[in-house]
Amino acid sequence: MALSISAVVLLAIIVFLLIKKSGLKAGHAVVCMLLGFYLASSTMAPTISELTTNIAGMIGSINF
Repeated sequence: MALSISAVVLLAIIVFLLIKKSGLKAGHAVVCMLLGFYLASSTMAPTISELTTNIAGMIGSINF
């Protein structure tokens, strides 16, 4: 059975848990979010996208 979850939803859950459990302040989360937006519009965006696609493919090919 394959479970498909959006990377945005997964990262939002991780940030929520970090804010609640690890003491990550909301200001820090906003800075991380802004960094993501700026990275998405930079020249590094295609490289980052390819890297995450390859990592997701590697994880998806693991058989349990």
